[in-house]
Amino acid sequence: MESLKSVFWKPDPKVQMQKCNSLIRANTRKLDRDIAQLRTLDSKTRSLILQSSKRAQKNPSQAKQAAQETRIFARELIRVRKQSARLATSKAQLQSVAMQVNEAFSVRKIEGSIRASTGIMKDVNSLVRLPELTGTMRELSQELVRAGIIEEMVGDSLPDDAMLEGEDEEAEGEVDKVLGEILHGKTTKVDERYIEKPVELRPEEEEEDEDQEEMLDQMRGRLEALKS
Repeated sequence: MESLKSVFWKPDPKVQMQKCNSLIRANTRKLDRDIAQLRTLDSKTRSLILQSSKRAQKNPSQAKQAAQETRIFARELIRVRKQSARLATSKAQLQSVAMQVNEAFSVRKIEGSIRASTGIMKDVNSLVRLPELTGTMRELSQELVRAGIIEEMVGDSLPDDAMLEGEDEEAEGEVDKVLGEILHGKTTKVDERYIEKPVELRPEEEEEDEDQEEMLDQMRGRLEALKS
């Protein structure tokens, strides 16, 4: 029945606008949840850096290991922050799309026709490439095409690897900057007396190291889940 209606009657602009706004709100909520998770990861990673630094200060024999750990955690923090910044930019783009879509429907109501917007198409095409929103943004783009707000997009999406290029190789200078920010310039120094000596950890210290490794694995898992 609905398919027959679509042949003889054009879609109701009001219904189309409601559906588009509903999809935009759903995408905005998804981005808000992901950004909140990244804030939590940011806070936990900062805590791990501080814990490693404090452990080195209490026990100089672990300074070398602690210095390595802090740099690993700093690289993870850089990745978290880069992804958070990308999602914040995407949220701003999505809000821009919402404003332009509502404006387009308002013009249609007044003039009785609608013109395809290259600005909206550019933003939507960029958001479709975002792994976190691919599915729902494709649905939104289809609704916008039906409404005549954008033209049908060609599948020229960049591969995920291209979007994330450069995130796996953080510059050492950037790592130093993050450590200086969190440790206030008091980076972990390695005592030369312990460089060549094997470090024997007490059982409770080994347990603490395992907990930190487990925490790092969980953080990486969450970060990858947000990307997928």
